[in-house]
Amino acid sequence: MIETLEQLRTMYAAPGERALRKQQPQLDAHCQRFIALSPFCVVASGGTHGALLDASPRGGAPGFVKSPDPHTLLLPDAGGNNRLDTLTNLLSDPRIGLLFMIPGVDETLRVNGTARLRDEALYTDFFTAERQRPKIVIEVRVAEAYLHCSKAFMRSRLWSADAQVDRAQLPTMGQMIHDQMGLATEPESQVAMLQRYRAQLAQEQQLGDA
Repeated sequence: MIETLEQLRTMYAAPGERALRKQQPQLDAHCQRFIALSPFCVVASGGTHGALLDASPRGGAPGFVKSPDPHTLLLPDAGGNNRLDTLTNLLSDPRIGLLFMIPGVDETLRVNGTARLRDEALYTDFFTAERQRPKIVIEVRVAEAYLHCSKAFMRSRLWSADAQVDRAQLPTMGQMIHDQMGLATEPESQVAMLQRYRAQLAQEQQLGDA
């Protein structure tokens, strides 16, 4: 078992100069362009008193996360399951990590910093042209930003069409949750679930257009 940094470091080469120097204290033009093209990111947060860490997927039209200046990101909170795991975590522990992805691009962008939950019009006004005006905007003060190499995506072939998994290889989402909860009722079909989601997204769009 590896228990010390010294033990760990004996097993790996020292990081190269490029790997160390690519980390930036702010968002340069390349990082901001990457974010403007990204329709998806994963948000990592933690809680207090030894709570488990959490990673949550967030998505929208490309550029749904705004970068008004090199030190700031604005992430709109969209409708979900209302567990509020990320938002609850950030209230007690402002540290946040984001991983931005662009479909078809094997590189990713990692951003770390601290967050505040903003409901003032100054922040929600950034999203008046979006699908839905958010109730909450996560304001991220950027502390670290760096582009991550493509090797993980090359290994996984995530964007390759011939690597896509047939959805039928898994039970429907409704069936999996039904089994996990031990319910005796008939599970929601995949078709019905997708129809429900589309209706919810359409309602968001209508509210955003109002």
